[in-house]
Amino acid sequence: MFSLAQPTCRPPVPLDRCAHFQPHIKLQAVAHPKKRWSWRCSAEHRQQRQKRLENPKRSSNDKKEGNQEKGIDPVGFLTKQGITHKAFAQFLRERHKALKDLKDELSKRHLNVKDFASGYELLGIHRNPQHRADFMEWAPGARYCALVGDFNGWSPTENCAQEGHLGHDDYGYWFIILEDKLKDGEQPDDLYFQQYNYVDDYDKGDNGVSIDEIFKKANDEYWEPGEDRFIKNRFEIAAKLYEQIFGPNGPQTEEELEDIPDAEIRYKAYREQHKDDPSSNFRYDVIDNGKEYDIFNIVDDPISREKFRNKKPPLAYWFETRKGRKAWLKKYIPGVPHGSKYRVYFNTPDGPLERVPAWASYVLPDVDGKEFCAVHWEPPPDCAYKWKNKPPQPPKSLRVYECHVGISGLEPKASTFNEFRNKILPHIKEAGYNAVQLFGLIEHKDYFTAGYRVTNMYAISSRYGTPEEFKHLVDEAHGLGLLVFLDVVHSYAAADEMVGLSLFDGSNDCYFHTGKRGHHKYWGTRMFKYGDLDVLHYLISNLNWWVEEYQIDGFHFHSLSSMIYTHNGFATFTSELEEYCNQYVDRDALIYLILANDILHILHPNIITIAEDVTNYPGLCEPTSQGGLGFDYCANLSVPEMWLSYLENVPDREWSMSKIVDTLRGNKLSADKMLIYAENHNQSISGGRSFAEMLFGDISKQSTGSAVQLLRGCSLHKMIRLITFTTGCRAYLNFMGNEFGHPERVEFPMPSNNFSFSLANRRWDLLENDGIYNDLFSFDKDMLKLDQKENVLSRGLPNIHHVNETTKVIAYNRGPLLFVFNFHPTNTYERYSLGVEEAGEYQVSSD
Repeated sequence: MFSLAQPTCRPPVPLDRCAHFQPHIKLQAVAHPKKRWSWRCSAEHRQQRQKRLENPKRSSNDKKEGNQEKGIDPVGFLTKQGITHKAFAQFLRERHKALKDLKDELSKRHLNVKDFASGYELLGIHRNPQHRADFMEWAPGARYCALVGDFNGWSPTENCAQEGHLGHDDYGYWFIILEDKLKDGEQPDDLYFQQYNYVDDYDKGDNGVSIDEIFKKANDEYWEPGEDRFIKNRFEIAAKLYEQIFGPNGPQTEEELEDIPDAEIRYKAYREQHKDDPSSNFRYDVIDNGKEYDIFNIVDDPISREKFRNKKPPLAYWFETRKGRKAWLKKYIPGVPHGSKYRVYFNTPDGPLERVPAWASYVLPDVDGKEFCAVHWEPPPDCAYKWKNKPPQPPKSLRVYECHVGISGLEPKASTFNEFRNKILPHIKEAGYNAVQLFGLIEHKDYFTAGYRVTNMYAISSRYGTPEEFKHLVDEAHGLGLLVFLDVVHSYAAADEMVGLSLFDGSNDCYFHTGKRGHHKYWGTRMFKYGDLDVLHYLISNLNWWVEEYQIDGFHFHSLSSMIYTHNGFATFTSELEEYCNQYVDRDALIYLILANDILHILHPNIITIAEDVTNYPGLCEPTSQGGLGFDYCANLSVPEMWLSYLENVPDREWSMSKIVDTLRGNKLSADKMLIYAENHNQSISGGRSFAEMLFGDISKQSTGSAVQLLRGCSLHKMIRLITFTTGCRAYLNFMGNEFGHPERVEFPMPSNNFSFSLANRRWDLLENDGIYNDLFSFDKDMLKLDQKENVLSRGLPNIHHVNETTKVIAYNRGPLLFVFNFHPTNTYERYSLGVEEAGEYQVSSD
């Protein structure tokens, strides 16, 4: 830190701290009745509870909520921020009503929130306890569905959906059963419902007790005296009814049985015969006479009724018949062995086609010269990864290290999960970051797209390794205290047909919009149909899949502007609220984002969601109960664009200090929830260069006469990162390698570079020797220690009190720390005077 009167102030300038912490808004479920889901914002609930404690005698007016649910205000964040805009407020109210209607529709098809978000438990291939595998796929446009693979010689007829066997429902879901095959010499199970435990070698059914003994034990122990009367005498009731109808000497053969009178005639004769009986014996007429009765008012014994309701089904005895894995392997050959390659076969109006299943969890590219195919991933228990570490709790501030596994190595090749785990994770921990964000991880066909044209939403990219190796990576990160975020692309998908979801079932409106609406305006990717319940089921289940299967701690939602607007965000914005509610806004996409945030925070209270939207849509980080979209953070994309523009186009002496400050502050209404960064992968991947490459390039290739340029470049590199870090809110991001001034851009293998990997790596060797790269890395570690030791990011927003365009000096306080930056390219200042919040003697902490 600096004293009030500085002796000197020159370009490479100071460090230091600040920011008060505001807790995340988290959502949780109240209850899940059978017919209607309940949703509640926990922060709103806490506020209401506090008000009730402070004022227990509420007036009747406080109890009236009108037609709104408790704590729900569709325009709440507008009221809080003092914004009045009739059209946008009406848009929010209509959006809220549409969201309520959507939840009602979902509650009719799904039991509760978890059921809706767990489609992966049914769809795809899953092992059934009854020695078989079940496959389910959604393809409403198909006429015939079969599973083809190396396990059946790629036959389209051997394993197909059978009519009458739940093969196809009204929603377009196909169901296929793949029975395990009996080994030669083995006999079928005695029980047609025989179950197997595929994890443990032995289970209760392997103890040698026969089925008859288990059933006898169940009948003896389960039924109380008298309850087993009709089990032991199965024909007692039938015999009594027969005797009541025909008498004790009724006909004994069909020949003796005469024509039975019509039921109505017999009933009237019975009533005539018993006309003198008490009326209580005839509370109901068997023949409808037009009189209404309360059919639910059944006279019974309350004690017997309660006993019946409390009686649980005898499942425990059923499980005693379940056998272990060894018994299964001894008798059966798996219908779909682990590692089997397969695709789904459809017969459509346009002819037959094969696709990689939409819910496949592992996909291999170019197998044997053919197109992609899915791989059935069901490793034996001794090979399946077992989790060792619990995910860390969300910290007060985020220091995110953004990575791409494929380019993380030094060698010019696609790196693997194991290499990343062994070499990169320790570096991230040493550098002082507390979260790692992975992009390009979900399976994609074209490597040069950096993973943003996703083809298989549920599969990790097989270029880097297996699902078990990725689990090991995540577990190791958790063991180091690092959160793991996933850059997820739900705003569009690859247009590939064989590999991806485009024309999945032969129809053009399965997962995506038809016509121009279904294609991105510039990128050629496909746009999801967010108003379709089955598409929502697919996407939200996908988010829950990554958390449940791989213990992901959060999501970075990529390119929201592509999905929010029908023009995909490629339009001129003036920040007028009219632009956020006009005919170009996709209301269904906004409802999907609200629903996704709601459900994620209900099922996983510690989840962190980050929005990436260049248009800064109003309410991104506001609670969904107050009309917001429910994200925890939103990326400030204007900061890296500003620095890039200045470095490329504006001389140092013409930099505007006011513009720098205004851009760093971002949107004042959501400044405390901004994720800020000086540069991310876009600067060095999207055909551009990293800041270090622009400022000083590769030092090893420079002449000795460029020392001035090197000093200027290193100073600006440090200042840009430091002022960005210390003026941000509770979240900061850095792209892999930028912390030590990586001198080269990233260029993925593509036809234009003859598929070279020479620039698809990171130069970690530059840190092996002392020099400028180690100096920059040490500076970055010291910068992050400000947050570790002084809680800079969690202290509250900075008080920027000095911005001078003439001297190019910016000064501000953050907590007890004072930061002073001199951006003048040539001038230094002695005894420069500044105002501060608290008088006193300040000590220089870093210079």
